[in-house]
Amino acid sequence: MVTPLLKRKRAKRVGEPPGSLIPSAPGTAAPVSRTLFSYDGSGYRETLLTGDIDFRALKEGSGVSWLNIDGIRDSHLLERVGDGLAIHPLALEDIQNPDLRPKIEDYESYLFLSFKMLRWDRARSAIDSEQVSLLVGKGWVVSFQEEREGDVFGAVRERIRTGKGRIRSAGADYLAYSLLDAVVDHYFLVLEQLEEAVDAIEGRLVGEPGAEPVGDIQRLLGQVTLVRRAVWPLREIVLEVLKEEYPLVAEATHHYFRDVYDHLLEVADTVDLLRDMLAGLVNLHITSLSKNMNAIMKVLTIIATIFMPLSFIASLYGMNFRYMPELSLPWGYPAVLALMSAITIGMIVYFKRKKWM
Repeated sequence: MVTPLLKRKRAKRVGEPPGSLIPSAPGTAAPVSRTLFSYDGSGYRETLLTGDIDFRALKEGSGVSWLNIDGIRDSHLLERVGDGLAIHPLALEDIQNPDLRPKIEDYESYLFLSFKMLRWDRARSAIDSEQVSLLVGKGWVVSFQEEREGDVFGAVRERIRTGKGRIRSAGADYLAYSLLDAVVDHYFLVLEQLEEAVDAIEGRLVGEPGAEPVGDIQRLLGQVTLVRRAVWPLREIVLEVLKEEYPLVAEATHHYFRDVYDHLLEVADTVDLLRDMLAGLVNLHITSLSKNMNAIMKVLTIIATIFMPLSFIASLYGMNFRYMPELSLPWGYPAVLALMSAITIGMIVYFKRKKWM
């Protein structure tokens, strides 16, 4: 399980020179999985790599090659990738940093992109955030994921296998778009789960006046903030691709990136709406608490008001003077009780007519 974004510790060590890779502690590195897709208009080949990577074939092969690497803690593997593809040390350092803000950088011979892949964990009812980095060259793409298997790229792999759509006939830039589009599509699935959670809390507030949803609201606010931190920088990245002239991104692919940008705008609007809804639920909860408190205070005030004259009469006749009126009357005690009862009934009738009860 990937550590939630807001609770991660920084991978970068203080004092290390720029471009330094952080080696894994002995026995803590997770197994690394490497899968290579090579395809063109006539077919594809899928290989699970177990030995050394032939970077020359990756760069110079016909068609498009996609190397997916699950695991970013293996510094030796990152160094081999850097040497084989002439990747700048700063880009390698960014790949290894799971807290990196989504970004794009042009290194002339390749593009570096980094963004967050979000998935909904039903067991925890929470979002899993995973760092994804892309190196996009002419005819090749290398993607890096964190220390676990499983991602949102299954549909992209299936399109490569079946030849559905234009992915086999397009270049590496279209593959990069497809991977990014798959990530953004799953943002909508995450938002659907968050919307259901917000609706459930709203139902509890309306149906259960005594509900205490503050903890759930705060947890959901944290989840919405997690999505916002992933979406807003990514929107800037896609907008930069549309505005800047990157030689590795064909003009025809801009139309597809523009579609991703539209989806990100929709996601951002939904995130803002969820934040407003959660703020409204907090206000609704406070209003409900105030209403309940006012009702309680109203009942207590009415009771105290009714007992004020009764307490006065009881205290008056409880004084220990020897000579007091009515002390010797045989009907004095019943008369006082009757008076107290009449006062109580009269006050209740008066309060009901005033609609205070």
